[in-house]
This record gives sequence, structure tokens and C-alpha cells, in this order.
Amino acid sequence: MLSGKVKWFNNAKGYGFILADGRDEDLFAHYSAIQGDGYKTLKAGQPVSFEILQGPKGLHAINIQPLGSNARLHTSEG
Repeated sequence: MLSGKVKWFNNAKGYGFILADGRDEDLFAHYSAIQGDGYKTLKAGQPVSFEILQGPKGLHAINIQPLGSNARLHTSEG
């Protein structure tokens, strides 16, 4: 797994871009590649881990997992 930060993500369109640590090329990030239950979204600057897949129009981030304090946690406490 690689790590990086979300460059930007548009909730209405369901996609954005991630900048991998140590790389210059942006990686396409689609909401369907975000791991977890519930509403799948990312925020600019949010740290993430992911894998890279070569798509027809460039590199895609897949198996995206939000990291750190910005990660949304689902609990049954209420």
C-alpha cells in the first residue's frame, strides 16, 4: 500500500485526485474505490493509503483507505 494526501474531491461528481507521497503525478480517485460503509467521500489534505492501477486515461487510486484523525469512524455508541 502507498500513502499520500487528497488533492481535491468533488462530492457532487464523485471523484477527485490524490497526490502520492514522493510522486509528482496526480492519481484519479473515484468514490467507488473508497473502502468503508456509508457515504464515501474524501476531504482535501486528508491522508490516505491506496494501491495504484493503470487505467485507460492514466493512473487510478484503488482500495482507498482514509487514515488518521480525519478518517470517519462508524460506531454503535450514541
